[in-house]
This record gives sequence, structure tokens and C-alpha cells, in this order.
Amino acid sequence: MASVREFTLPDLGEGLTEATVVRWLVAVGDVVAVDQSVVEVETAKALVDVPCPYGGVVTARYGGEGAEIPVGAPLLTVAVGASQEETQQEPQQDAPPAAAARTEASAAQDENVHADAELVHAEAESSGNVLVGYGTGAPAGRRRRSRPVDGFRPPAAAASAPPPAPRAAEQGPVAVISPLVRRIAREHDLDLRGITGTGPDGLILRADVERAAGTREATGQTAPASAPLPEALPATQPVTQQATQPAAQQAAPAATDPGTATRVPLTGFRGTVADKLSRSRREIPDATCWVDADATELLAARRAMNSPAGTGEASKVSLLALLARICTAALARFPDLNATVDTEAREIVRRSEVHLGFAAQTPRGLVVPVVRDAHTMNAVRLGEEIARLTESARNGELTPGDMTGGTFTLNNYGVFGVDGSIPIINHPEAAMLGVGRIAEKPWVHQGELAVRHVVQLSFTFDHRVCDGGTAGGFLRHVADCVEQPAVLLRTL
Repeated sequence: MASVREFTLPDLGEGLTEATVVRWLVAVGDVVAVDQSVVEVETAKALVDVPCPYGGVVTARYGGEGAEIPVGAPLLTVAVGASQEETQQEPQQDAPPAAAARTEASAAQDENVHADAELVHAEAESSGNVLVGYGTGAPAGRRRRSRPVDGFRPPAAAASAPPPAPRAAEQGPVAVISPLVRRIAREHDLDLRGITGTGPDGLILRADVERAAGTREATGQTAPASAPLPEALPATQPVTQQATQPAAQQAAPAATDPGTATRVPLTGFRGTVADKLSRSRREIPDATCWVDADATELLAARRAMNSPAGTGEASKVSLLALLARICTAALARFPDLNATVDTEAREIVRRSEVHLGFAAQTPRGLVVPVVRDAHTMNAVRLGEEIARLTESARNGELTPGDMTGGTFTLNNYGVFGVDGSIPIINHPEAAMLGVGRIAEKPWVHQGELAVRHVVQLSFTFDHRVCDGGTAGGFLRHVADCVEQPAVLLRTL
């Protein structure tokens, strides 16, 4: 007799509450071994391959590509020691009619695969991969009868499908796991008890809340029933709302055509970036100062370091590595800026070690890898670590630990060809140094007008951790090191 074990999305660490399915690595009917990766998910931090702690035959998958799965919700079920007949019948017992039809159509195709289930039964007793909630050698969990949703589609596709029959409102706990789902519902004044959950066992997902909010906007219910309607609606409202406007307003051309708008959900990695930037602006009273610096001597010093006589067998030093070394030297002189603010305790937490983050552009967007213990590294070592993390970022191989725990961030936006910017502090850090492009400009050098390589440095800081004197001193020291690299010799 087969034992069906349900594998739920484990806690992937760093306080993550959900993940988005990017790609399934197994199909229903496949034989999986212990610790075999079964799905690739995107968390708010990185792409992660999730291994299954059980060996057997996959009988159901929960969520298609693009679906958001909360931590603790089912990912798939595995029949351990299943016979050929049992593995063919298992998806039909729990699946909705559409899924059952698909299972019946593919049963003959999967027949040879199901017969191999007995071969992996011995491996299912323990997993060498330690997942949160799945210890090594854990006993088999009780079998849960949940409805597979293998045919689930991302929210954009699911919106065109007829909605499932609504559940009757009931008292007691609401079927919501994710705090993000509750926050979105509050922002849109939605009652979660009136929303039908499409997740396992009626779980309300983020897509359900966003769909309900979009439906209410499309029908003109943009405010609670008790709120007074506005006297005049803007011309950008949907056509269904323009019927109640005065004729003069109806005749006015719309500023935008709602039919051509494209909605991009702020989910996964992009949603986390949006939340973090919004939190930074909301919580941190930031201020910015900037200065132009003559970087001619810094470029000359770098050429000398990387000359055949200067390098020897060592790696070449990048400009970003030199700027990183300047930052660690400046933070040693102004440690107040290597800090965070504990808002609940109303305390400034100053850090003795420098974990230096740096902005890196990748196909997934802007990420901030962190160089651990940067204060212990010279320019060559910093360059090697920056190069390693940059390569991992571009290949999508950064782990959540590679992008958390920073105490200060260096942002070289000059690579985009811009001179200046006012960066947003990477919460919960207290400061960020921005570096613009290095361009040839007229400059007074030794009392004469000359063409020099000039860079604009901008410094944004949390005004709670220090006043302008400290911030100005930090930025001035950085500029001095850029203009006269020999200043660094004092701290080496």
C-alpha cells in the first residue's frame, strides 16, 4: 500500500513568507529521488532550487509557473512505495475535473514511469538535505486530502477564467497566511471574508486580492459603500464611470486609454525592492550633500597599479575596488555612519565591522550584493570579491545571504552615463555614497584652467545617526582620497 507524503514549501530563511514558481523540474507521474530538485522558485532575494525530502512518484503539483506559493502551502505530493495502479489513480482521486481528465489522458504514457516507484522506496526514509520543517529522517506525515491545482495559471491568465463559486462568509479565522496579502487587502479596503481563495483548501492568495481589487475598480466601486462619491471623476477613469459625469466632461478626450494600459504586478523580487525603497523613504529622515572632485590622480594611480611592473602576478585593481577601499577608510574615521537605527528601542546601533554593499545591474533588475568584512581587505582583495559577486548576480546565482546584512552601500551609477543622483538609502543602513561618471571638464588646477577628469560624489545619510558636520567630513575625506590617493597611505 502506497504512503502519500505531502511536501510543503519550506521556510527558505531571511523572513521570507512566499515564493513564486518559476519552473517545474518534474511532472506528475515522474519518479523522484530523495533530495532531487523538483521546482525552481523565485523568492524576494534570489532564485532557489527546492529539493524534495521524499523519494517516490509525483502524484500532484500545486501551482503553475507564475503562481505564488505561501510558506507552508503544498508544493507537491509523492507516493512512496506506490504500485502502478495506485500511482495512476492517485491524481484522479484528488484532482478537480479538469485535472482528472488530463490525468486519464496521460495515464498510458506514464505507465512505464510509475513502475519504477518501487526502486526509490528505500531512499524515502530520510533526506540528507536539511530544510526548515523537514529534518533528516523525519517520520512520514499524515496524508492530507487537498485539491491539486496543477493547471493553475499566473494571475493575468487566471483573470479571464470564470471565478469559482464564492464561499459563504463565516466567522472565525480567515484563510490567509501571508502578511503581504493582508496588507494589500487593507490598502484596497477589501474584506477578506468576501474573497474566494483559489489556493489549497481555500487559501487566499495575493492574486485573489488583486483580482478582487481590479474587479471593484472596473465596476466603479472605488470607495467603500459608506463613503460619498466624488463630485467629478477625472477623465482617466474607466468608461463605465464616465456615464455619470457631466456631458462636457464626457466630451473631453481621455488623457490615457485604459484599454492600452499594461499592468505589471509588483511581485517576487521586484515587489520586495519596491517595499524596501518605500520603507526607506517612509522611515528614514534622509539628507544629501555632494561635491565635485578631480579624479585625474586616482585614474593615474590605478594605471600605475595595473602596469606590468606594478601588478606582477596579482589581479588588476578596478576603479570600483579603489572606491570601496576609500569608503572603508572613511568609515574608519567616521564610524557613526556605519550604523543602523533600532526604531523600537530608539537606539543607534553602531557596527564595528563593515559589510559593504554595492549596486549591480542584472537581467532581474538592480541587486545589492554584500562584501563581508570589507574593512579587512585591501584593494586587490576587494576587487576579487566584487568581481565574484557581480558574476554570481548576472548568472542569478546569488543566495539570500549574499544580499543581506550590509552596513553601508556604494552606488556607482556613473556606469549609466549620468553625472549625479540622490540615492535612496538601502534600509536599514544609515548611509550611501553615490558616484557619477568621470568626465573631462574644465577645472582650475594649480591656479590655471585645465581639462581634468571630474566626478560628482553624492552622499545620502540618515540624519538621526549624525549631523551635517559628520556627513560633510566623511564626504570631504572621500573627495580628498579621490583627488590625492596618497591620503590613503595614512590608513594603510
